[in-house]
Amino acid sequence: MNFDLTEEQKMVRKLMRDFAEGEVAPGADERDRTKTFPVEIFRKMADLNLMGLPFPEEYGGGGADSISFAIAVEELSRVCASTGITYSAHISLGCAPLYLFGSEEQKQKYLIPLCKGESLGAFGLTEPNAGSDAGGTRTTAIRDGDDWVINGSKCFITNASFAKYLALTAVTGKKEDGSPEISALIVPTDAKGFQVIDNYVKMGLHSSNTTELIMENVRVPHENILGKIGEGFKQFLITLDGGRIGIGAMAVGIAQGAYEAALQYAKERKQFGHPISKFQAIQHKLADMAMNIEVARNMVYKAAWLKDQGRKFSKEAAMAKLFASEIAMRVCDQAVQIHGGYGYMHEYRVERFFRDAKLTEIGEGTSEIQRMVIAREIGC
Repeated sequence: MNFDLTEEQKMVRKLMRDFAEGEVAPGADERDRTKTFPVEIFRKMADLNLMGLPFPEEYGGGGADSISFAIAVEELSRVCASTGITYSAHISLGCAPLYLFGSEEQKQKYLIPLCKGESLGAFGLTEPNAGSDAGGTRTTAIRDGDDWVINGSKCFITNASFAKYLALTAVTGKKEDGSPEISALIVPTDAKGFQVIDNYVKMGLHSSNTTELIMENVRVPHENILGKIGEGFKQFLITLDGGRIGIGAMAVGIAQGAYEAALQYAKERKQFGHPISKFQAIQHKLADMAMNIEVARNMVYKAAWLKDQGRKFSKEAAMAKLFASEIAMRVCDQAVQIHGGYGYMHEYRVERFFRDAKLTEIGEGTSEIQRMVIAREIGC
């Protein structure tokens, strides 16, 4: 077993660390306060050829691996989780389904512009009545000649305001057993009858874009079917496996940022004549943070490594996402505690980390769903 990063992975880490600290961190608090989307940051990332990092160069990507993708998300989230989740969703939810299931023509038409950063990637799955029960999709697509006519709505969709097109799931018929036949379709966001609504008031991740989609008789040609008709449910399960690596990496990054802030504060804050880092109660908190972050990071990297080897990784991705997200919440909670009253104030970063971390226990499948996935994979 070799836990060393490759030279390429080390280069990605250095590049992303420098970029995150130089370009992302300085305005993170202000963007969170004003709920401003970091458009310019993603333009710069496109210039650095990062928007298609784990995809082949022939499609405009960087030709890197899944571990490099996890490193990139982790480093961004270490300073700004809103930027981290935007990037993670772009890669794992926006680009990945097109790469995994798209025809060569679809890849040329849709994937290449995403990898070049000409548009952000998004994926329309969640609905008001179909969250954890994604099989309960109500959005419909009815065949009309050479077109599909889509009606329905989606909620909590990341990046859609900045996406020129996205893949979404819809019921296209019924199977022999009477269950819904779910397919995926590529839909332009400027299509007639397609509406993107950005008016959520969120707990955290204020400078990320979270939207509702409304489709009223939206027409797309048959060629916009992604993969095969009726395989949309299977496709999004595969997509979510990869997405959980991204959310796990995001959770690790948030936890790392909160831990570093708490450690620095503990060394500087004096009480009873000593830095509070000299008190055993604080030392134990910081030791637990460091230990659990290391475990979470190794779990995320292992899941990414298995994916890169072409091996089954559903269980490991679920474990990594579950553990990392719950550790992120625990670390952020203790980081606020170490800061005391100052930790409750906006000008101290741990307050933002704490609010942002909660989404990692919900997005890409809740903690409860991850436990269901793990239980299924171990044969329960």
